[in-house]
Amino acid sequence: MLKFLKMLIGIMLLPACWAVSVATYTLYQVSGEAVDGFGAWALPSGFALWVAIYFLLPRPSRTYVLGHELTHAMWALMMGGRIGKLKVDRNGGHVLLSKTNFVITLAPYFFPFYAFLVIATYYLAGIWLDVEPYKAWWLGAVGFTWAFHVTFTLNMLAEQQPDIQEHGRIFSYAIIYIMNVLAIGIWMVLVGSPKLASLSELLTQEHASAYQQAYRQIVSAWVYVAKFFGSLN
Repeated sequence: MLKFLKMLIGIMLLPACWAVSVATYTLYQVSGEAVDGFGAWALPSGFALWVAIYFLLPRPSRTYVLGHELTHAMWALMMGGRIGKLKVDRNGGHVLLSKTNFVITLAPYFFPFYAFLVIATYYLAGIWLDVEPYKAWWLGAVGFTWAFHVTFTLNMLAEQQPDIQEHGRIFSYAIIYIMNVLAIGIWMVLVGSPKLASLSELLTQEHASAYQQAYRQIVSAWVYVAKFFGSLN
């Protein structure tokens, strides 16, 4: 029964998937370049470099599994849980947690653990050091680690994952998609000209528009079905 309810919620989140996509794309269109010169190419260059490594060289599966399990642990800690034994090998891993929920379970699929470490390190270092001269290299590292997250996440989602099966595919995929795209929007706020208020306003507008359109489509479909069955009587 719970899985059925989550499936319904997942279906109800489909307009939200569209809304967050449109809002993020609109934010991208109105945003200025974060950096000039080499820096403008640093993030996509880092992204492309990892994609090449992913397909041409042996994949560091153990590194991904470690980040995956640490993400479970980190989100559990943030939500008041306790962590126990952590086990990692190249074929998989697990971490014992005192509590879990759909956010903790799905977090590794929408939270880029290593990109987060790179971003956090840069801003923390900026408290004591002048990190601006290294911004292009930092963007390259973010692109590299973000691509690491994207490639391994897509690979994992192509397989039968207990994390996904626990909450159902429609619900899980909707949450994962929304959170990944939203992370891109937040990233543009961090490094570009848009403000968080602009992203919030766009999200509000696009969600209202998407759900209004979905409502109109449902009403139209209902009227059509009613007329069809009415004509049979």
